[in-house]
Amino acid sequence: MSQQRPSVIGCPKNVKPQNLTSISEFLLVGLSEDPDLQPLLFGLFLSMYLVTVLGNLLIILAVSSDPHLHTPMYFFLSNLSLADIGFISTTVPKMIVNILTHSTAISYVGCLTQMSTFMLFVCMDDMLLTVMAYDRFVAICHPLHYRIIMNPRLCTILVLMSFLISLLDSQIHNLIALQFAYFKDVEISNYFCHPSQVLNLACFDSFNRNIVIYFIGAIFGFLPVSGILLSYSKIFSSILRIPSSGGKYKAFSTCGSHLAVVGLFYGAGIVEYLGSVMSHSPQNSVVASVMYTVVTPMLNPFIYSLRNRDIKSALRRLNIRTV
Repeated sequence: MSQQRPSVIGCPKNVKPQNLTSISEFLLVGLSEDPDLQPLLFGLFLSMYLVTVLGNLLIILAVSSDPHLHTPMYFFLSNLSLADIGFISTTVPKMIVNILTHSTAISYVGCLTQMSTFMLFVCMDDMLLTVMAYDRFVAICHPLHYRIIMNPRLCTILVLMSFLISLLDSQIHNLIALQFAYFKDVEISNYFCHPSQVLNLACFDSFNRNIVIYFIGAIFGFLPVSGILLSYSKIFSSILRIPSSGGKYKAFSTCGSHLAVVGLFYGAGIVEYLGSVMSHSPQNSVVASVMYTVVTPMLNPFIYSLRNRDIKSALRRLNIRTV
């Protein structure tokens, strides 16, 4: 027994650690245990999922079918829509199945897979929003060289790099989780295997855990945010130098949709983080996660289609062709 002691150093003395070999599954906390609410939750989240998938697929279809939209900005937008489909598909289908089967269980392998896939698409969204901010910076601050700088080769490289960085982030989380040999509990206080919840369940020294979380957050969170802020500081200073108010409005309007999506993504992320850290109620944490993982990808296509004339025109032309 003394040989196993270092593995459970992070577990409180009053908690009996559970060996990984004895754990075959985790239990997820749903939105509600009330059986009368289950049909309502099933219909609500199925509808939100279908709206999200169909909305983002329409954006991808409109961009790919309309030659007017074969530009770097809409190329990145279609990749963002694809990432949003993956983002919501990681969590919601499993929750819908759990509601139907009246089960909250998820296997150990399934939990790690869901966690790493979730991190892949979250980071992909983050990186693509940064790339899109850079695209707007080049378009507004260097308009004469825009087509030369944002050539198809560079656009492809930027998307590929975003994917590889996101894949690295997801695998780092997976590798960290695979090091855990003991867990305090098998109940995850969320409706999916949220990385922070999985880390909190592990018998792992809290100081080292915080170092890992902050280090990963600094690399994969702070750097993209810094890139967006730097791009927009240059954009705003360039717009302010435009003499006419009409020119300022036209330049700023090209950034409106992207700014709205950035604000929604990071705003919901902050609410989700504060909800999980400051709230002692699992239900409040779950509701905050729903805002981030379900509502955000659902609203993105609406923001771009309602605020963007090119997308609205492409969708109208697509509708005329199908009719």
